[in-house]
Amino acid sequence: MTSSEHTDAISRAADPVGPRAEESGTRAADGVAPAGGGTVDDVRPDGGTDARSPDPAQLVDDAEDELADQLETDADDELAAQARAMARMLGGVSTSASSLSRQVREARAEALEDHLPPSEAELPEGRFADRELSWLAFNERVLEQAEDQDLPLLERAWFLAIFASNLDEFYMVRVAGLKRRMATGMAVTAASGLSPRQVLDAISAKAKELAVRHAHVFADDVQPKLAEVGIELLHWDDLGQSEQDRLHKFFRKQIFPVLTPLAVDPAHPFPYISGLSLNLAVLVRNPASGKEHFARVKVPPLLPRFIAVDSEGRPYRPEDVPADAGGRTAFVPLEEVIGHHLDALFPGMEIIEHHTFRVTRNEDLEVEEDDAENLLKALEKELVRRRFGPAVRLEVAEGISPHVLDLLMRELQVGEKDVFHLPAPLDLTGLDLVHDLDRPSLKYPKFVPVTAQGLAEVESANPTDFFNAIRQQDILLHHPYDSFSTSVQQFIAQAAADPHVLAIKQTLYRTSGDSPIVDALIDAAEAGKQVLAIVEIKARFDEQANITWARKLEQAGVHVVYGIVGLKTHAKLCLVVRQEPDGLRRYCHVGTGNYHPKTARGYEDLGLLTCDRDVGQDLTRLFNQLSGYAPRTRFHRLLVAPRSIRPGLIERIEREIENKRAGRPAWVKFKANSIVDEAIIDALYRASQAGVPVDVVVRGICALRAGVPGLSENIRVRSILGRFLEHARIYAFGNDGDPEVWIGSADLMHRNLDRRVEALIRIVDPGQIDFLVELLDVSVADTTSTWHLGTDGWHRVNRGPDGQRLDDLQEMLMARARSRVAARR
Repeated sequence: MTSSEHTDAISRAADPVGPRAEESGTRAADGVAPAGGGTVDDVRPDGGTDARSPDPAQLVDDAEDELADQLETDADDELAAQARAMARMLGGVSTSASSLSRQVREARAEALEDHLPPSEAELPEGRFADRELSWLAFNERVLEQAEDQDLPLLERAWFLAIFASNLDEFYMVRVAGLKRRMATGMAVTAASGLSPRQVLDAISAKAKELAVRHAHVFADDVQPKLAEVGIELLHWDDLGQSEQDRLHKFFRKQIFPVLTPLAVDPAHPFPYISGLSLNLAVLVRNPASGKEHFARVKVPPLLPRFIAVDSEGRPYRPEDVPADAGGRTAFVPLEEVIGHHLDALFPGMEIIEHHTFRVTRNEDLEVEEDDAENLLKALEKELVRRRFGPAVRLEVAEGISPHVLDLLMRELQVGEKDVFHLPAPLDLTGLDLVHDLDRPSLKYPKFVPVTAQGLAEVESANPTDFFNAIRQQDILLHHPYDSFSTSVQQFIAQAAADPHVLAIKQTLYRTSGDSPIVDALIDAAEAGKQVLAIVEIKARFDEQANITWARKLEQAGVHVVYGIVGLKTHAKLCLVVRQEPDGLRRYCHVGTGNYHPKTARGYEDLGLLTCDRDVGQDLTRLFNQLSGYAPRTRFHRLLVAPRSIRPGLIERIEREIENKRAGRPAWVKFKANSIVDEAIIDALYRASQAGVPVDVVVRGICALRAGVPGLSENIRVRSILGRFLEHARIYAFGNDGDPEVWIGSADLMHRNLDRRVEALIRIVDPGQIDFLVELLDVSVADTTSTWHLGTDGWHRVNRGPDGQRLDDLQEMLMARARSRVAARR
């Protein structure tokens, strides 16, 4: 299929709406149970409904997944907590932590010997890529975006900032987890066959290589090109005398009052260095005694990372940079301004030398939910403790003196493998300030999301009658091409204001500080509606914001609950119950992304608006399970983790294998953020061995090895990065010519499938199915610019044999959205 044919096909299939299915839809067959019909049981992975203690093999799964995921707290306590949570979910009797931990370890050997099916035992060893090294390969793809000469210049700077921020989080969580495993004696071999020490050594080598490359991309490529268009990042010595004089005054008024120099001597112990803070290590000499002293000056994080200087040398905050006028805009790193005024901080002392450094700490959370009477209070205490986690990385400016470096390494207890020697400036996450400049000619062309089809037809009503639109047809949303604000956000706002709406139930994983979603829920509660919010306060690095909004919701009368102990609630669900002339009707939204209006403008996600009876029943049951006690919950059109998603997907993969062997049409097409789960990867390997074509589109981690003869030669793996973050999850199966497609919140990772509440919904409308399948096909097409995973790693393929740039999928989808608007006029 040619590029134009792909575009036309997307346009033909783009109408993500269709005639409403009265029940579960003609394409839904007779349900979505793991066996292909009936219902899905969410009590046990094998689909049974009896309540009993965990099977040893299942305990092994949880233990191995927990260790491989390398994120949680002390392994013994965490494995026991997971086992207790499973026992509660299964209706079993809770037992002691030590007993359950012992069961886990004793069961491991038994499971490895007795519980693996022959088909899995026949697969070769070494078939899994290491997940940590695969993540670094993902961040290398981000760096390649910054290196792309065809991208707008400020967008390249933005990708440099993203790379730096990504690497920070990787060390705070993943590397910290590996180090904790080793420190607690839980150093087990990963699925890749590498020990934690081998993984850490490989991470150190690759991460340092990428960090140095990242610094040089900025210094040797992006920074000079920015200077050519009047955006300069200057050193202090590059400034003229008048500019330096103005910065002297700025320092005295705006910077000096908030600085706190901290000496190190017998009366002053080495100060605590907060994670990700930028610091100056200063060596001073007392001229009277000749003695040298060490001091630390923290660069205030509340001040701008770079100080802007206008064409006349006047300093000001970057957010006050004037609009694009074609003039010069210069920036000076804040630490350089401070570094040239150290004599003001140490009067009477001689400044011998100073060096910039930055520390990364373990900032993962450890909350024992079983013992916490109030999860909010426990989490708040843990947020305070997180600031004092052990150091896992030390970044220093090139040229730092050996004795200063030795002091830092000794006091921070950091080894040489965790020290990064980088050219200044450190901490290029601050380039987001440069990206925020109002220079539209140096950024992606502006894109305005459009109102989704199915809603646009009723836009003449003010406001849009969402309930009427959804009664007419299911509406498939594809953000950011379809506007979040005129669809999901307005749907919830209208439900809050509608006098016929009796109840609203909503999951909240991440949301913005000024969230209209939260405001709508508060309005609904104050209007007397029954409002339930499942707030996941443990969403990493959004914990404090979620605590704030949880309390605000509670004060307004919203019923706020925190889901099931031991499981994060990651499903994206909204249920609205409305009184109508023919009785109560349930309106539902199931999505792949967060209810976050700001990120919805930059994240590619999918969502379904429907009032299908089966979906309404499913969401009612799932919300009841999350807020109350419903261990025997059953579903019609949902697969729900931690019980149904892994077995449900594997069973469908095996069905494709059977179809292929019987000579019937068979294929598998997945799109996810990360693919790590060994059981699902093995199922895909077996499908490939059976001759089933498998297409995988993955943005981040991929532990699957593609193109290996005899194992995965029928598997294509592609990755897409662009102006929008690819975030949707789609799982599609050929199903003997009657494609079956699921969308939802779950990635194929242990944490998603075992330790989170996730939901996938089956799409039943033929037009929507065609659109999603075609979207997957275009994503892996040879005419589309992507990264290809081969036996030797990832390779970017963005030009054809003729040297012409290949099609950008996101640009194609933006063009389609614009054409829809033009067609309505």
